[in-house]
Amino acid sequence: MSRKKKGSDLVARLNLKLRDIQPMTDAQDDFFRRYDSGKSQLLIGYPGTGKTFLAVYKALEEMTLNKDINRVVIVRSAVPTRDLGFLPGGLDEKGEVYELPYKQVCTNLFGRGDAYEILKKHGLITFLTTSYVRGVTLDHTVVIADEFQNFTAHEADSILTRLGKGSKILFCGDFFQTDLTKSKDLDVYKFVEVLESMDNWFDETNFEVSDIVRSGIVKAYITSKYIVHREGF
Repeated sequence: MSRKKKGSDLVARLNLKLRDIQPMTDAQDDFFRRYDSGKSQLLIGYPGTGKTFLAVYKALEEMTLNKDINRVVIVRSAVPTRDLGFLPGGLDEKGEVYELPYKQVCTNLFGRGDAYEILKKHGLITFLTTSYVRGVTLDHTVVIADEFQNFTAHEADSILTRLGKGSKILFCGDFFQTDLTKSKDLDVYKFVEVLESMDNWFDETNFEVSDIVRSGIVKAYITSKYIVHREGF
C-alpha cells in the first residue's frame, strides 16, 4: 500500500504556487519572526490588521515547505451560527457562508479563484465549527482558531486539547468584537491568560491601530470607534 502523500507533495503535484508575502507593519514582521520560531501563536488586536490573512499564509507556507505538516484546519465558533437557521440549505451549505473569507484569502495567495476548493478537495484545508471537533485528534496539522473572541472557554479548551503530534495552533481574535453575551462565556479571557503563561509553547503578537492595512477609511473609522468606546459613549 502506498504511503499517504504529505501536504507539501500534494501542493507541488497540484501545481499551486503560493505568493511570497512580506510583512507590511512592525507587528506583522514580529508575527512572521515568532511563527518561524516554531511555537503556537496568539494574534490579538484590531480588525483590518491582517491577522487572518497572515495566519492562513504562514500555515500554508509551512505546509508547502515542511513535510511534517499535512494540512491546515480552520476552526470558527459555533456561537454565531445560531442565526444560520434562517438561511436556506443544509448545515454544510449554511456553513459555507463562514468559509468565504478563507476562499478570498486563498484566491489572493495563489492567484486563482479555485485554489480554496482544490485545497479542500484534496484534504489540504479543512473548515470546521467548534461543534465538530470533539473526538478528533489533529496530528501534523496547523490549526487556525479564527475569530476566537467568539469562542466560549469550553470551545477554546476543546479545540486546544485536540492537538496531536507535530501540530500547532494559531488563535486569532479581536476582543472588542465579540458575539458572546453571557458573563460565563467571557471566561475565554482567562483562557488567554493561561496561554500567555505558557511561554515555552506560545508567542503573542498584538496588532494596534497603526497596523491596520485594509484602507484609509477603515483605519479612520476604527480609530474613532475605539476612542468613543473608551470614553464610554
